[in-house]
Amino acid sequence: MSGTGTLILGLGNVLLTDEAVGAAVLRTLEQTAEIDPDLKLYDGGTLSFTLAGPIGDAARLIVVDAAAMGDPPGTVRLFEGEAMDQQLSKHAKSVHEVSLADLFDIARLTDTLPAQRALIGIEPQQVDWGEQLTPPVAAAVPEVIDQIQALLQRWRQTVL
Repeated sequence: MSGTGTLILGLGNVLLTDEAVGAAVLRTLEQTAEIDPDLKLYDGGTLSFTLAGPIGDAARLIVVDAAAMGDPPGTVRLFEGEAMDQQLSKHAKSVHEVSLADLFDIARLTDTLPAQRALIGIEPQQVDWGEQLTPPVAAAVPEVIDQIQALLQRWRQTVL
């Protein structure tokens, strides 16, 4: 089975400084999504089982989230396909109700996991109460947008 369109899923808690980077990227992409009917933006918050539906309905999936990878704050890393699956299995512990790895397991069981999928992780500087991204993470948002645009362009040229 395969869905349609590209789901860009921003994760994180908007009340916790750099944890809100997924929502910040979605806000930046709003104008692009208005003119590109293929794009669906979804603020996944801190994850729940309700996300299994939107993930299963998508042909392509890009997840944007703060990720502690041991890199300098603001570092952006792309994990695509199998590399994304490996990253999620290594770091499956989650403070959320459900982990992204759990959601992927649901999608696999229902044969709805998007074949084209990627995780864009941004190294946080601070995760504490606050409504502003720290400067290094805020400065990484344009790089994340560029990576999303490059992925979309490459994926749209690939026939599955």
